[in-house]
Amino acid sequence: MANYPIIDKIHSCDDYRALSTEELRGLPAEIRSFLVEKVSKNGGHLASNLGVVELTMALHRAFYAPVDRIIFDVGHQAYVHKILSGRANQFDTLREKGGISGFPKRAESVCDPFETGHSSTSVSAAIGILRADKILGNDRSVVAVIGDGALSGGMCFEALNDAGQSGLPLIVVINDNAMSISRNVGAMSKHLYKIRSSGSYQRFKTNFSDGLKRIPLVGEKLFGILQGIKNRIKYSLIPNVLFEELGFTYLGPVDGHNVGSMTNVLMRAKELKCPVVVHALTVKGKGYMFAENDPERFHGIGSFDARTGKVSKPTAGRSNSAVFGEAMCELAEKDKRIAAITAAMPSGTGLSEFALRYPERFFDVGIAEEHAVTMAAGMASAGMRPVAAIYSTFLQRAYDQIIHDVCLQSLNVCFAIDRAGLVGEDGETHQGIYDIAFLNNLHGMRIMAPSTQKELKAMLSLALTLDGPCAIRYNRGSLPDKSLDTPIELGKWEEVKPIGRVTIIAEGRLVQTALNAAQGTDAGVINVRFIKPMDEKMLEKIADISQSVITLEDGIKYGGMGSAIKERLAGHVNVNVLGVGEEPVMHASIAEQDEQCGISENAVRQLINKLYQGECE
Repeated sequence: MANYPIIDKIHSCDDYRALSTEELRGLPAEIRSFLVEKVSKNGGHLASNLGVVELTMALHRAFYAPVDRIIFDVGHQAYVHKILSGRANQFDTLREKGGISGFPKRAESVCDPFETGHSSTSVSAAIGILRADKILGNDRSVVAVIGDGALSGGMCFEALNDAGQSGLPLIVVINDNAMSISRNVGAMSKHLYKIRSSGSYQRFKTNFSDGLKRIPLVGEKLFGILQGIKNRIKYSLIPNVLFEELGFTYLGPVDGHNVGSMTNVLMRAKELKCPVVVHALTVKGKGYMFAENDPERFHGIGSFDARTGKVSKPTAGRSNSAVFGEAMCELAEKDKRIAAITAAMPSGTGLSEFALRYPERFFDVGIAEEHAVTMAAGMASAGMRPVAAIYSTFLQRAYDQIIHDVCLQSLNVCFAIDRAGLVGEDGETHQGIYDIAFLNNLHGMRIMAPSTQKELKAMLSLALTLDGPCAIRYNRGSLPDKSLDTPIELGKWEEVKPIGRVTIIAEGRLVQTALNAAQGTDAGVINVRFIKPMDEKMLEKIADISQSVITLEDGIKYGGMGSAIKERLAGHVNVNVLGVGEEPVMHASIAEQDEQCGISENAVRQLINKLYQGECE
């Protein structure tokens, strides 16, 4: 195991600020070595953290956490901050049950003032803190650190528009590495590229102003007159005009890997006492060759061999995302109306091949789920069959658009809901457990849940023939690659094990859990292919035969599938609803989360035995 003599001295932010000049010079390399070693064991977000080592060091030199507030947007890049605030000794438990989180956590440290996980929230939170500080009389700096990818989110634009006119001393640090998870798209990305490509405006403004003021007698007067044509100068040189028009003073671009330069610029930003944007240029994955060459793969990665960069535990079978992407390509070949939309996740949602084969029908809108959904609605209204592939946790951001723009108009939009259910080590901000509950009551919505990869492909094929909105939810990882024994029919369930005195009604990946738990008993197992519409005839059959029913879902149980089934069977059969409770599900393996939530094979088997023994209703 490597030695980290400098990191070992850091037990608090004060310890970091007490390091010698020589120690500060050696610290970046030590941090990068530390990160590679720790993340290679437990997985995590590597490339983004390697890219902000010096930037984070500068932040902790210029500002005094925990008094000053540093908010990291999304939080993928907060590992270095955790090290500098004294949590290095917890990194062996990174993302493990009971261990350190991969994101900022208020309960973990006073240096984490706000919890993040979804993008584009930091500026809103920061201006909220500043406004509270003004009312309560607190005097401190507040900094929002946001990536160029997250800057494209609509919420961020709303916040910048508000914060710029507030006059409050908000400091927004843009970590510009030209990447989000996948390569950035959109006008903001192009705008930042212009700034990266030329520092002419800032240099011109400074030199011109200083030069005029030095002219004897008339300099100051000339300067005052020429302030009146300032906008003409700005628009001719353009790079930072967007931020200045929003009310921010723009500083940059600055080398985000130069601690001294970054610290000086941040100190300057603090002195200005007004809204400031600091534009830092960084390299995602810096210092680790494999991450620099492939930052997308090393953005979020499982355990890997630090020497070779190869994943040490190959995944079992093809991912559901890959199967979905393959099915999309096959269907799009036959129907030119089919289009794919993603919100900055082409590889994560399995659409990279689709993008290559059908570029004219592939749309990556950036981190803008609300826009993605309403754009899909617009395409559907014009005769297309759009498929919006979005992680369950991020689809929450577009709930209004799903209701207002898709469902109320009964438009033919298909939602491919990836990472539905429990997702493991990313923790509570990324659990995809709410989609059943928030979609189940919407006008015209159909909700499908495949239990095998062949069901997934068949459901997608069916979805693209239906009139009105529909959603297909599937879990992170791989479903079984089993044959399709019975065809997929709208609203029809599958009786995979004959209905018994106890019958388990399960959806998605948990159908296999139900089958395993029911082994050795006469408990029946139903594969709920359609959460909505439900199979009313199958429910009648269950009510006639079964004394007790267990519903099993990979999602919140209050307002979910089980609740709907319990309503229908009320007065006929005792229904035991198993699913995720109200408490947030913390980071752990999916197997551990299943156990915690009472939806594991063991938990289901215990309940079956109790029901047969008459120990519970």
